[in-house]
Amino acid sequence: MSQFSLSDLEAIVASRAASGAADSWTAKLVEKGIEKAAEKLGEEAVETVIAAVTRDRNGLRDEAADLLYHLLVVLHMKDVALDEVMAELQRRTTQSGIAEKASR
Repeated sequence: MSQFSLSDLEAIVASRAASGAADSWTAKLVEKGIEKAAEKLGEEAVETVIAAVTRDRNGLRDEAADLLYHLLVVLHMKDVALDEVMAELQRRTTQSGIAEKASR
């Protein structure tokens, strides 16, 4: 199993976003603004769903990677740390998903 983590990816996203490098997709996406980054996140979400329902295992793996990457870009742009998201997920484990959803 890979030792690469979402925290590693979060650090890479932050570094590349700050770099402003012309050859960095992350830097270009950040430069285009949150609307474009959120649009790309939505596109990747749809592509992930399509891969899942068509039973395309490799496609699902690849689209899930794209989805996680674009989510971390959007989180970075909105100054939401991955640790915050993980803390919220951990908080939600203290009750059933049905109860948690009803509380929103």
